[in-house]
Amino acid sequence: MPTHAHHAFGAEFDPNRPILLTGPIVRVEWVNPHTWIHIEVTADDGSKAIWMVEGGTPNTLLRRGLRRDYVQPGTVVVVDGYQSKDRTTRANARDLTFEDGRKFFMGSSGTGAPYDNDRR
Repeated sequence: MPTHAHHAFGAEFDPNRPILLTGPIVRVEWVNPHTWIHIEVTADDGSKAIWMVEGGTPNTLLRRGLRRDYVQPGTVVVVDGYQSKDRTTRANARDLTFEDGRKFFMGSSGTGAPYDNDRR
């Protein structure tokens, strides 16, 4: 008998650890069940780290107006989201904002991720 499973936001990400990341995209995984956008973030001390940022499914993002060709390597973005529970350079994106002001909701629906009105 086949089984199907999927994780919830709370299994991997911490709703009490909001994070704001800014940097150029270095890699995109436009795959199911989640897209991953990798961005290079420069810390206050000048060190750089690649952050893996999880988003919704490609189909969900397309329905919201976010196309694959918008997230090309070199494009600078701001990610508003939540850090992973293991404190690695991994996050769940709530919003993705481009330098020209375009803003897209990146989250998956029905995962238990917080909807934080104060951060909008």
